Amino acid sequence: MIHQTAIIEDGAKIGENVEIGAYAYIGKNVTIGDNTKISHHATIEGVTTIGKGNEIYPYATVGTAPQDLKYNKEDTELIIGDNNKIREFTLINTGTIQDNGKTIIGSNNLFMGYVHIAHDCIIGNNCIFANAATLAGHVHVDDGAVVGGMTPIHQFVHIGALAMIAGASAVSQDVPPFCMVEGNRAKLRGLNLTGLRRKFDNKNDIDEVKKVYKELFESGKPLKENAKNLLENSKNQYVIKLLEFVVNSKRGIAYDRKM
Repeated sequence: MIHQTAIIEDGAKIGENVEIGAYAYIGKNVTIGDNTKISHHATIEGVTTIGKGNEIYPYATVGTAPQDLKYNKEDTELIIGDNNKIREFTLINTGTIQDNGKTIIGSNNLFMGYVHIAHDCIIGNNCIFANAATLAGHVHVDDGAVVGGMTPIHQFVHIGALAMIAGASAVSQDVPPFCMVEGNRAKLRGLNLTGLRRKFDNKNDIDEVKKVYKELFESGKPLKENAKNLLENSKNQYVIKLLEFVVNSKRGIAYDRKM
């Protein structure tokens, strides 16, 4: 299961039923969970912990030092969950001490070719990053988000759950949960209704989200003040999630403000 040309440094911890292909490199501080498949010419280094059932494709580079001039060889980490697919030439860096020192990736995510996940990013579960999606440092992406190909995301941006970002967009502000954005710079284009229909069992939940979306982004009222007022009388869990996201946004919301 481990090719004779693979290089595995002393100290690396390899789980059961792990496959490691030809000319792959595994560093001394790497831990790899059971049933993970690492293809030929993949590189895994740094203080990196990888869970179970992951697939790491040829020429992926995982756990290398941050592309940050402030980084000074501190022992920061990369933590990856279970059942992720990390495709060819994807680059994932460890964290920095300027944040919490960790880049964290959940489970069941797909990273297509040439994706970059920079230092201190936090990725949830069941996300899709299409080819050449590029996340700067400190980006947070919640569960079920989809990022289109050739899309850069500015540092410290927060992408909400089930959000969808169109390909070739440029995202510099926060994207609320359940929403779609597109453009350079990316702006709201509506709700991700297909995603909501797949996720929500109750149609009334979709109707409630649609109602509050219209009130928030099409009424012309001051956004955060409006969100706080709506939050006081909201009981639907998804509406609350959307409103709290807007209230807590630090970079501002990616939308066209109505006059």
